[in-house]
Amino acid sequence: MFAKTLMAAVAALMMSQAAMAQDKLIDSVSVDYGSGPKQRMVRLSAANDWEKQWFQSNGTHLSGYWEGSVGYWRQNQYRNVPGLEKGLWDVGFTPVFRFQNDNKKGIYYEAGIGVHLLSSLYKNDSRELSTAFQFGDHIGIGYVMQNNWEVALKLQHFSNASIKRPNGGANFLELKAAYHF
Repeated sequence: MFAKTLMAAVAALMMSQAAMAQDKLIDSVSVDYGSGPKQRMVRLSAANDWEKQWFQSNGTHLSGYWEGSVGYWRQNQYRNVPGLEKGLWDVGFTPVFRFQNDNKKGIYYEAGIGVHLLSSLYKNDSRELSTAFQFGDHIGIGYVMQNNWEVALKLQHFSNASIKRPNGGANFLELKAAYHF
């Protein structure tokens, strides 16, 4: 059921974003699959490139993009009870800095810090986030192929920056696949 829902959502996102790509409101769409201690996550994103080139040197530069996302997290040890599952939704907005080649192909490195709103409080595997508002930061390495497909590996951390305790944090190792229009 989860896989069918994911496939339908990816197809709908890609078709709708492809239609908007002509206006350059959306430059790319992506899907991330993440895993962490006793948790899984899938995220659909749309991005808009900043079209900037800072610190240009030797065919490389610093640039970035805006990313809007919707994700679903499955907690597999909710309230620290083995086998007790609970899902929650995550809506996020993240500015991301990317160090890349001038032609935007090949290897890149990126980092971003954004804001996220969770549909319910996170309480999984003895970790708890006491607010629905979270900061999500990530670092990643990826590769953009000549056919505009991209693959990446990211480490992501969610925390409320100790606005309210407890603030145990949630961490994911993510695999990203994206297409650039």
